[in-house]
Amino acid sequence: MNIKEMRDKHKVVAEYRYNLGKVDKGYNNRTLYVNVGDNNIYEKPVTKLMKEKFIGGKGFGLWYLWNAVNEKTKWNDPENEIIISSGPLGGITQYPGSGKSLVVTLSPLTGMPMDSNVGGYFGPLLKFSGFDAIEIQGKAQNDVIVFIDGNKGIVRIEEAPYEAVDSHVLGEQLTEMFAENEEDKRNISVVSAGSAADHTLIGMLNFTFYDVRRKTARLKQAGRGGIGTVFRDKRIKALVVRYAGVKGNLNNPADQETINRTGIKLHKEIHDLDDKQNKMRKIGTANIIEIMDAYDLLPTHNYKFGGHKDTYKIQSKVFMDRITQNVPDGCWYGCSLSCAKAVDNFELKTGPYKGHKVTVDGPEYETAAGVGANCGIFDPDYILECNFYCDTYGVDTISFATITAFLMECYENGILTSEMTGGLELKFGNSKAAMELLHQMARGEGFGRIAGLGIRRIKKWLVEEYGADESFLNDIGMEQKGLEFSEYLPKESLAQQGGYGLTNKGPQHDEAWLIFMDMVNNQIPTFEDKAEALHYFPMFRTWFGLNGLCKLPWNDIVPLSNRTAAEPAKIPEHVQNYVDIFNAVTGMNIDKEELIIQSERVYNFQRIFNIRMGYGKRIHDRVPYRSQGPVTVEEYESRKDRYDKQLKEIVDYNIEGKTTEEKIKVLRAYRQEQYEKLTDAVYKRRGWTMDGVPTIEKLKEIGMDLPELIEVVKKHL
Repeated sequence: MNIKEMRDKHKVVAEYRYNLGKVDKGYNNRTLYVNVGDNNIYEKPVTKLMKEKFIGGKGFGLWYLWNAVNEKTKWNDPENEIIISSGPLGGITQYPGSGKSLVVTLSPLTGMPMDSNVGGYFGPLLKFSGFDAIEIQGKAQNDVIVFIDGNKGIVRIEEAPYEAVDSHVLGEQLTEMFAENEEDKRNISVVSAGSAADHTLIGMLNFTFYDVRRKTARLKQAGRGGIGTVFRDKRIKALVVRYAGVKGNLNNPADQETINRTGIKLHKEIHDLDDKQNKMRKIGTANIIEIMDAYDLLPTHNYKFGGHKDTYKIQSKVFMDRITQNVPDGCWYGCSLSCAKAVDNFELKTGPYKGHKVTVDGPEYETAAGVGANCGIFDPDYILECNFYCDTYGVDTISFATITAFLMECYENGILTSEMTGGLELKFGNSKAAMELLHQMARGEGFGRIAGLGIRRIKKWLVEEYGADESFLNDIGMEQKGLEFSEYLPKESLAQQGGYGLTNKGPQHDEAWLIFMDMVNNQIPTFEDKAEALHYFPMFRTWFGLNGLCKLPWNDIVPLSNRTAAEPAKIPEHVQNYVDIFNAVTGMNIDKEELIIQSERVYNFQRIFNIRMGYGKRIHDRVPYRSQGPVTVEEYESRKDRYDKQLKEIVDYNIEGKTTEEKIKVLRAYRQEQYEKLTDAVYKRRGWTMDGVPTIEKLKEIGMDLPELIEVVKKHL
């Protein structure tokens, strides 16, 4: 069936027409509500409270979700929402990294609010179409597409029975279907999941941007927490936005000149320094694979080890040689950092698309480290194939990698058997078994259905059905709050353990990446120093999610002034850039201190939201011991000299005549005590009780003492 025939088969079940309006100082001052269950579509005003307390982006998403659900709502209830918003700075074309969308929903994995930051054109095009956010609720009876035409002022819900589900096909189909001509394809953005999101709890969303040079719809991912699973549970096949006419002043900022000047300054830094620093324009985020290996930070064999003799086979240069070079790879207009790398004409060797030549978006560092080293697979072609299929199937590569590594360790320990896995030999290094596991997830078959539940539920299944050792599984199962760890080894960095554990959504490094400050450079030696870092950096990074920004232009390019900066880890010149462009867009007059307070309001709100949902306290902030220290004899002895020295010099423990098991026990007690002391220090710095609950005094201090928040907090003090 061709594209026209597919479109002719659509049934329009609801249509809403609206006045186009105009963005004013970064805001439309209205949002779009779409209920795919009762087919209700209408606008909502953006209130003064929303702008003052929640700013935009994930702040708007959390506020809408809070008002849509109650403490008993589950991820697959019709009341659960998916909210997508960019923020007041979203859509700037002058400053790199300003094209992000923030997605918020209740997570199938954690039961708590999940937020994910994603590139692609959808958020900015939605904004220029007239809406600061789209709020989706309900469950459709049949597969539907929500289409927004931002030039004609039309929103439609259409039943779409014949289009593909997998994202690389569906993105192309809908781009062609809704574009008015070839040139118009760049004005289309599609949000979709994929076939595996129908059968797993680790589904993610793909956001497209049309690459006019490659003439293909590229994919960027809102990866974490099962957002794509919620999307498909609502029977949404895709969201599509069309907006023609992107230009540099559509935010109608208060001060366009400052935005232009600040952007030019950063573009020059990228031009002059990127090739000497991180080579983002050549390799993207995969630039650090060998660096992580050199510092014992590359997760290998389910985070047992921090490096491997075969890492050179997947080092950044290997992928640099495969990635198409000298092609502008920004995922929004004007982003000269251009980290959205791709491998073109890659021929697939497995699965339903075997023999097809495709564009693979990536690999990102997380994917290469996860499906590669963490699973003991040092084959770049496998990494690219797995990357492609995770994307098109709608599977979070981080969760897939960490789950697979956990299963492989279970298999090698006899906890899993080939009878239990349906014949899959899930040994470290077995790329064939890993790929088959992924294909099973997409088909909803075999052991793939179990694996797709996530580590927390797999552990429960192994204990209840097969009598597995629960304490060992909890030690090696790298999940926390129900979310799988991202791909850094935090054993030797107490601050990074906190950067994973003391988070709102679970162990994702987007709140705080402190390994080098802590472990390598020893810049934060005391508990108070670490607590200050675990206050500032999560708050600063939260701010990107309120405004529709990417964090990479903040610290993956560093100005020359940073050599003499008082606090170089903060990249103060770039912090001032953000203050300047925020004020220039909105007409406000914040400083760098108010920037942090803006984030504190939303961060504390999200913490209280977690508590409201039955989570978000100290007991939920503990981490699996594998993230803190050696669980097994093999693990200890791989770093025997280091651990023995620590026991003697730091713990003051006499190791003479002691067995490895005895030494593991003593080291464990010490490291767990250190984590508890860090937790105390961080809670104190954040203004929380020792159980992790924000105090009423703290909420008053930051202007977040809303009655509904005070009501929740009072129940838990």
